[in-house]
Amino acid sequence: MKKTLVLLCFSITLIACKKTTIKSSEDTDLSYVEQYYTKKEVSIDMRDGIKLHTTIYSPKDTSKTYPMLLKRTPYSCRPYGENEFPTQIGPNKYLMEEGNIMVYQDVRGRWNSEGVYDNMRAYIPNKTENQVDESSDTYDTIDWLVNNVPNNNGKVGTYGISYPGFYTTYSLLDAHPALKAASPQACIGDFFFDDFYHNGAYLLSYWRATSVFGYMKDQPTTEAWYEFPDIGTEDQYQFFLDAGPLSSLNSYYDKDNVFWEQLKEHNTYDEFWQKRGIIQHLKNIKPATMVVGGLFDAEDLYGPFNTYKSIEKHSENNYNTIVFGPWSHGDWARSNDRQVIGNIHFGDSISDYFQKNIETKFFNHFLKGEANGKTALPEAHMFNTGTKTWASFNAWPPESTSKMSFFLQTDEKLTQKASKEISASEFISDPKKPVPYSEDIKVVFTPRKFMTDDQRFSARRPDVLVFETEPLKGDITMAGDILAKLKVATTGTAADWIVKVIDVFPNNTESTNDVQDHLKLSNYHMMVRSEVMRGRFRNSMSAPEPFKPNEKTNVNIKLQDIFHTFKKGHKIQIQVQSTFFPYIDINPQTYVDNIFEAKETDFKAQTHKVFNDSSIEFTVLR
Repeated sequence: MKKTLVLLCFSITLIACKKTTIKSSEDTDLSYVEQYYTKKEVSIDMRDGIKLHTTIYSPKDTSKTYPMLLKRTPYSCRPYGENEFPTQIGPNKYLMEEGNIMVYQDVRGRWNSEGVYDNMRAYIPNKTENQVDESSDTYDTIDWLVNNVPNNNGKVGTYGISYPGFYTTYSLLDAHPALKAASPQACIGDFFFDDFYHNGAYLLSYWRATSVFGYMKDQPTTEAWYEFPDIGTEDQYQFFLDAGPLSSLNSYYDKDNVFWEQLKEHNTYDEFWQKRGIIQHLKNIKPATMVVGGLFDAEDLYGPFNTYKSIEKHSENNYNTIVFGPWSHGDWARSNDRQVIGNIHFGDSISDYFQKNIETKFFNHFLKGEANGKTALPEAHMFNTGTKTWASFNAWPPESTSKMSFFLQTDEKLTQKASKEISASEFISDPKKPVPYSEDIKVVFTPRKFMTDDQRFSARRPDVLVFETEPLKGDITMAGDILAKLKVATTGTAADWIVKVIDVFPNNTESTNDVQDHLKLSNYHMMVRSEVMRGRFRNSMSAPEPFKPNEKTNVNIKLQDIFHTFKKGHKIQIQVQSTFFPYIDINPQTYVDNIFEAKETDFKAQTHKVFNDSSIEFTVLR
């Protein structure tokens, strides 16, 4: 069945909230938007003549001027039609209710806009007159808006989550002078490290999303022109296991799916991916920025952290802040009173707090206020997922940190001192029986819940190595990135290496109503962070190489930042494994040039070793 909206995992253009209605004089239910805003749909000419569909919601009160908040999206400006209104507009209800001009635009080649779509379109520095990219399209759009929309105050802000977050980041490049503030949120920074690949490993769980980005259209449309594959089962693990090699999935996507062909052809970090990354271009940024992300976002952690860090490093005197909360992908834009990820409750009204006290304050200061940078907001506003409290810092990572290393010992111990005698722990990794990334039996469009899931089920498997501290004698707060320095060997020529950082709760921890029926928080193994390295890319993302069988080899894996206190009485646990299915596709463990072309006979069980001089280096708050 055709889908007319991308599922919420990819941050649909209009995030649904409870419908706010007001009785009119005719006793007719009207949404807040319809009651207080007028709607106009226009086509804006780009410099090359292509027209982009743009929807403008303007306050009916025309006694004053307003700034404009612009969201550019590949996910549609629905609902179409000047008499059709959504239940909410803008980044949040507070900015909607106080009055702003809200603008949405279908990007080039998507939905009701003209042109050819290019997935993660490459930025072109020093463009000639007729060259276009998303930067020039944003510039031309803003230029038209400030010169044609009545009652605007000449100031524009941009925002968006996930792919719209990427377009928000893009708006910072060669920015229009009217662009004063931008908030890239869960922003894609590079598709080889966000969403579809992680350190060279293909994220199989996003395979169904390929339909969204891969099929082209030849004319503007208000209806979906793509379909999602029908996998015919509610058991996603079994579907992909039965499917076998990635090449078998070709039967679901024909060659008209441009993105599927690109994924297969460009399976290394080659020029195709490199030029589509946007992080490297974030230099000399002028508009104020506030980067937002979720500490349990399975899709986009690389993008937000590196967007903030790159702007911070390469843009002097720029207002640049970062906010990370206990959210999965886009949770901060929703209206859930109770913030729960998986089985873990982090607090109440956390998203509302962000919307009201951080996001609204940021945009108001630069679009309506003094715009001098004195927002009273911290440089870094971060949520500690262990203490379940907010903290503010003058920098991220905080300045007052040091490195602390733990060693993976052969007796399943995680210690700060390594044995002088070198030994190894080993396991057999069988592609026919991969380790699940979750116990849940379901089909998910993109995964969320597993980011805090209980890892006891995998700790009890023979193909997962477990290393654990004694109960901590005091709190340890980790604030920053994590570097796994593995020393490994394999009987094969290829292998994936997955490292998980886990907070083991004390036995006397009481359960809440949020916990699944078959689980308890007693001895709960909460995953705090995980990451994969496709071993062939251990030395270079663009020049893969096989392992030499049985040869001790260094594999370093950077895990994205955390802010988590491992409390007194808890234990720190590390798990190491080679499959994480079907979040990540199965490595054949026999080196082939292109895993998308691997044959059934290439998949072989292999024995993997992790040596006891392997370590995990944490960034610890002093």
